Amino acid sequence: MARMRRATAAFALATTVALLAAACSSGDDNEPGTDSTTTSGGGDKDVTITWWHNSNTGDGKTYYDKVAADFEAANPGVTIDVNAMQHEDMVTKLEAAFQAGDAPDVYMERGGGELADHVAAGLTKDISDSAADTIAKLGGSVGGFQVDGKTYALPFSLGVVGFWYNKALFEQAGITDVPTSWDDMYDVIDTLKGAGIEPISVGAGDKWPAAHYWYYFSLRECSEDTLKGAVTSLDFSDPCFVKAGEDLEKLIAAEPFNAGFLTTPAQTGATSASGLLATGKVAIEMQGHWEPGVMQGLTEDGLGLGENTGWFAFPSVDDGEGDPADALGGGDAWAVGANAPDEAVEFAKYLLSDEVQKGFAELDMGLPTNNTASQYVSDPALATLLDVRDKAPYVQLYFDTAFGSAIGGAMNDEIALMFAGQASPQDIVDATQAAADAEK
Repeated sequence: MARMRRATAAFALATTVALLAAACSSGDDNEPGTDSTTTSGGGDKDVTITWWHNSNTGDGKTYYDKVAADFEAANPGVTIDVNAMQHEDMVTKLEAAFQAGDAPDVYMERGGGELADHVAAGLTKDISDSAADTIAKLGGSVGGFQVDGKTYALPFSLGVVGFWYNKALFEQAGITDVPTSWDDMYDVIDTLKGAGIEPISVGAGDKWPAAHYWYYFSLRECSEDTLKGAVTSLDFSDPCFVKAGEDLEKLIAAEPFNAGFLTTPAQTGATSASGLLATGKVAIEMQGHWEPGVMQGLTEDGLGLGENTGWFAFPSVDDGEGDPADALGGGDAWAVGANAPDEAVEFAKYLLSDEVQKGFAELDMGLPTNNTASQYVSDPALATLLDVRDKAPYVQLYFDTAFGSAIGGAMNDEIALMFAGQASPQDIVDATQAAADAEK
C-alpha cells in the first residue's frame, strides 16, 4: 500500500503540468489583512511560526523577509521565525529535524516518494479542508502533492530542467544555434573547447546535479510506460536504463565539465556550478527553473547573466524510446508540519496569494503556479520555460524524489561514482535495483 501511495503522488506531475495552464482563477486572492490570513486567536494569543526556505541570497531573501513582515503586520500576535538556508543545508537540517520530532511549521516539500514517506510517518499536516479555496485555485498543480487523494502541500513553483547558457560566450565561440541532438551537443562542446572556454559546469560534489544527467538520459532512452511502470514494479531490468548509463559514460569521457567538478558544490558561492555560469567562467550548466534567481544572488551586481541568459532543452538521443519533447522536472511546495498551529496553514495560503506570487514571478525566483502571476515572469529565458512546461507531453519527476530517499540515494551515489570513473552503466542499475528490492 505504501508503494501505491508513492506512485500516485510521484507521477501525478504529468497531469499537473497538463492542467496547470487551465487552473481556474476566481478573482483576486485574499490580501494579508483579510479573513483568510487573520489568526484564529484574533490577536488574543501570541503564536510563533517557524518558516524554512532556500532563498538565502539577494533579492529573494529580502523579498521573503518582507512577505513575513507583511503577514505579521496583518495578523497581530503572529511572529514568523524565518530561516533562510542554502538548499543542501536545508535538506540535511530538515531530515534531522524530522528525526528529532522538531520539524518547522512551514517548510518546502518536493512531492513524490519523499512526501509519501513523510505522510506515512505522520510528519505532515493534511490541509485538504483548511486550504480548500487555495487548492481549488491552483487546480491541477496540486496533483503531485497529494497522497491517497488528500493534499499535503501547496505548490508554489513548478518547472523543468534544461541547459542554461551564456549567450555572449556562445557568440564569442561562433556558435549560432543551440543543439537539439547529442551529435550537435558534442559539436558545441568541441567548439567551446577550441575557443578556450570551459563548456559545462556540474555540481557533482552535491551528487544530485550529476544524477540529473542519468535521469534525463533515461527519459530519452526509456518509454513513458517503462518509467511509470518502474515506480509500481520497482523493476529496472529494461535495457533502456543501461543505455542511459552508456550515454552518460560517453559524455563524461568527452571531458566537458569544469576543472574540479567532482567536488564542486551546486549553488554555494561564486565557485559553485551555478556561480561559475553566473560569472562567465563556463558556458553551460544543466539546472532547473530556479537558476536565474540563484545566479542573481551569486554576482556582485545582483543580475546574474542578465540579458546573456539563454536556455535550451536536453537534446535528443538516437533511437531513444522517449519523446524528445518530454521533460525532467518537478515542483516546490509549502507544507505544514503535523503539529503546527492553524496560523501556519493561513501563512502557507498567503504564500500562494496573487500578491505574493506576483512578486515571486517579478524577481524570477521560479515559475509560479498561481496562474494570475505567470504574466509577471520578467526574464525572457525563464518565461520560455512556462511554454515548455505547459506543452511537454510528459514531465518525469526527479527520480530521487519519485522513488524516495532510499532508492534515490542509492541511485545518486552510484551515478556520482560513474562521474568519478568508478562505476559502470550496469553498476548504476544494479545498485538501484538492490535498493528497490529492499523496499519491496
